Amino acid sequence: MLADCFHPRTVAAALICASLGFGGFARAEPMHGIAMYGEPALDADYDHLPYARPDAPKGGRLVTGETGSFDSLNPHILKGSTPWQLRFLAYETLMGRSWDEPFTLYGLLAETIETGPNRDWVEFTLRPEARFSDGSPVTVEDVMWSYETLGTIGHPRYRGSWAQVESMEQTGPGSIRFTFATDDRELALIIGMRPILQKAQWEGKDFASSGLNVIPITTAPYVIDDFEAGRFLTLKRNPDYWGKDLPFMKGQANLDEIRMEFFGDGTVLFEAFKAGELTVMRESNAEKWDSQYDFPAVQRGDVVKSEIPHGRPTGMTGFVMNTRRDVFADWRVRDAMMHAFNFEYINETMTGSKQPRITSYFSNSELGMQDGPATGRVRELLAPFADTLPPGALDGYALPVSDGTARNRAGLRQAMQLMQDAGYSIQDGVMLAPNGQPLSFEIVLAQGSGEEQSIVDIFAQGLQRMGITPTITVIDSAQYNERINSFDFDMTFFRRGLSLSPGNEQRLYWGSSAADQIGSRNLMGMKSPAADAMIDVLLNATSEEDFIAAARGLDRVLTAGRYVIPIYQWNVSRIAHARQLHHPAQTPVYGDWIDWMPNAWWWQED
Repeated sequence: MLADCFHPRTVAAALICASLGFGGFARAEPMHGIAMYGEPALDADYDHLPYARPDAPKGGRLVTGETGSFDSLNPHILKGSTPWQLRFLAYETLMGRSWDEPFTLYGLLAETIETGPNRDWVEFTLRPEARFSDGSPVTVEDVMWSYETLGTIGHPRYRGSWAQVESMEQTGPGSIRFTFATDDRELALIIGMRPILQKAQWEGKDFASSGLNVIPITTAPYVIDDFEAGRFLTLKRNPDYWGKDLPFMKGQANLDEIRMEFFGDGTVLFEAFKAGELTVMRESNAEKWDSQYDFPAVQRGDVVKSEIPHGRPTGMTGFVMNTRRDVFADWRVRDAMMHAFNFEYINETMTGSKQPRITSYFSNSELGMQDGPATGRVRELLAPFADTLPPGALDGYALPVSDGTARNRAGLRQAMQLMQDAGYSIQDGVMLAPNGQPLSFEIVLAQGSGEEQSIVDIFAQGLQRMGITPTITVIDSAQYNERINSFDFDMTFFRRGLSLSPGNEQRLYWGSSAADQIGSRNLMGMKSPAADAMIDVLLNATSEEDFIAAARGLDRVLTAGRYVIPIYQWNVSRIAHARQLHHPAQTPVYGDWIDWMPNAWWWQED
């Protein structure tokens, strides 16, 4: 039995060790929260999050529209297509994130958090009052089972951090400690953000293959009430939610019902909103916002138009090229696509030129690369990789700018020259690859992506003038997810949100280790020693100078790598909503980021 104690990842073994009294650790000071750098902004006796209204009324419903479909209720596995909101609304974690700070967590299921001096371990103590929706208590055994299950057979997003856990051990009746195998200051925070599942619910069930046959029992304020596959899903607020009086939750989870309606395309969805079938609509197109949101409900005041600013990075939205495919393995071909993509004309056509372009992955923040050559600490970090860096990473790179006309003659000339430099040629008006075969590639889009399809149609016209005829394939969401997860595409639409505190998720987004990992988010398939090194510095930086320099260096490698053709950015969130829906006057630094809207908004009748 004592030998089993040397296998701390085994849940049963860890429980046995704890019962025998092993694991006498030097205690650290328990804290109510943890920040990536410095101290949490809120003291231990805080009353509520700064952007939540603690006396917000309860009631009402939020009905939102989604394009596509779903065939699973388990957002923690690779198989199937799940409503994305379930990850954020239907599950809770040991620690909860404040969206008014770059990266700070406060106790949620966990009452306290402790870390070693170098954050080489982290320990959580559960709240004794924490309960699942069926009334059963949350136990250390539930926590350990959740971490081991997600880390071994769950979605790949969970496996990277689990691989860096050396041991997981119960240290008391309600406490659990994780010791890390690598130096990574962010791991103490990342580990606190894993969803906690009920072990008993999954006894005798295949977690990795579950779809619609298991209604999850969780600790969250919302539980699944009703659904019809591919049509709708309704979440109801649990009146017996265990955490309703926690300071972290005051003023949150105010709505009685959150319903997601699914539509075949964006046009039908918008018409449903205009007809009053939906209570909220997020608009990404500035031109449409100005010209098409004047329907009768807006004129009567039944629908309100809210514009909510934010201070988060732009992230990257555009069309990603798969470097695993020969056609996009050469940076010159990717650069040619950049020049052929007539952004200025597309932006005028789609938004009336009202939305600025994304210039880099971390633009709109201090983490974004600066114009011109790399200098100072950024250059020091990148210099050892000079021979492997994409052109412009050190000396400066900016996206091509067209003259705004439909013909884009200068851009196409430059694109043709780049293709010629890469060994391509034109014969009888057809672009030939170096092997003599006509060049073609497939652009894969999900059904319902009307705006992206319109952009691709304009892009394809420019390519055809270069002798390239792309294949545009539009498929349903289930097929699309399957193909994207297996990297079965040449080019596809791409959106990656980024935070003010980039960390371990960067490995999954563009780390070399994720390039060949099925289901990873490194869609471009990039393998860059420089990017890997920048991520390492990000994760272990002990000074703000190194952290910012590493982020700017990573931004340079990504942008100069020409992996994604960027489109326009969204530096303001445009949300049209029923007049009864209200949001707090104070907007967090992340704006309406992900779960803030349904959690901190409330419904109030006139």
